[in-house]
Amino acid sequence: MILEMKVPSPGESITEVEIAEWLVSDGDYVEKDQAIAEVDSDKATLELPAEASGTITLKAEEGDAVAVGEVVCLIDTSAEAPEGSDTSAKEDTSTSSATKEETATKEEIKAAPVASKTYATGTPSPAAKKILDEKGIDASSVSGTGRDGRITKDDAVNAVPSMGTPTGGNRGTSRSKMSMLRRKVAERLVEAKNTTAMLTTFNEVDMSPIFDLRKQYKEDFKAKHGVSLGFMSFFTLAVVRALKLYPAVNSMIDGKEMITYDFVDISIAVSGPKGLMVPVIRNAENLTFRGVESEVKRLAIRARDGQITVDEMTGGTFTISNGGVFGSMLSTPIINPPQSGILGMHNIVERPVAIAGKVEIRPVMFVALSYDHRIIDGRESVGFLVAVKEALENPVELLMDNNPKKALEM
Repeated sequence: MILEMKVPSPGESITEVEIAEWLVSDGDYVEKDQAIAEVDSDKATLELPAEASGTITLKAEEGDAVAVGEVVCLIDTSAEAPEGSDTSAKEDTSTSSATKEETATKEEIKAAPVASKTYATGTPSPAAKKILDEKGIDASSVSGTGRDGRITKDDAVNAVPSMGTPTGGNRGTSRSKMSMLRRKVAERLVEAKNTTAMLTTFNEVDMSPIFDLRKQYKEDFKAKHGVSLGFMSFFTLAVVRALKLYPAVNSMIDGKEMITYDFVDISIAVSGPKGLMVPVIRNAENLTFRGVESEVKRLAIRARDGQITVDEMTGGTFTISNGGVFGSMLSTPIINPPQSGILGMHNIVERPVAIAGKVEIRPVMFVALSYDHRIIDGRESVGFLVAVKEALENPVELLMDNNPKKALEM
């Protein structure tokens, strides 16, 4: 029996995927549920499992865009599994291919004409040398068309000076097709720039209080909960508080209407093997420090391992992007449409600051809020970022209800 394997739907609004890589070869015997291909949608990379055991016939090439529901391979379920491992057969095939390539290479080398070089090769004639000297061109950078490669007067006249310092180094280029995920990211970034009235406001945060809390509680926190007490929980809960104070930032435009949410789904931008991923922490307003850190770790691991699903990256209401892990001092993050705001975190640097009339060295982070000015005014944007700053500089009172031990044990 021949089974037709069709592209399953990875999620709503996705109509096609791209064959990123076949994990099996045409004619291989595959087991049921074995991963046979990786497919890229515009939101994630997913594995395609075999629906039955049998011999596979591929119907699409790597890089092909195929519609959801289209047949990508056939599986002959009546075929019997080969005895033992097929490693030796693959090795024989590999050896045979290598032998053929080696033979072909030798034939090409044998057939290629050997250029004859003499003392005259690359040497300019007197007239050519004069012209090259006037142009400031090195004779070694000119190919001679005269006898035995000698540089003629015409060669010198036609020679064009290099627009840069000749180094003799490699100047090759390579061209590769962008994945569907990367192309979609590019489209969304351009869309955000072209369709929103995006502005960015900045502030700075004294991270000393958070440093002190982490120093005091991080060992007990990790021992109790199995996750580290990082910065993301403080920033996430500070954002939740600020969004409650300024709900316009937790809104988005739908046609001529403005939708404001009474819940907070935080998208966190993480770097995965296939590019930028933005998984979502659902109902962050209900999470504790432990809850946020556990969810951040879970989503980051799934994104890193390529297991993140479309549903886990859909529906955020606000985004936090941490460029500081890569060493960024300051940036203007781009809004993740259809959201209206994104908070950019950056690296923490010890800086001199004025405290009560005295200069002290404090760990300082610059933060940035990019927002859609069509629905968020300056009062809301600046007020929101100040509220985030206040919570981060006074976390015990504003995020922990004056009881850090209890807040971190929950």
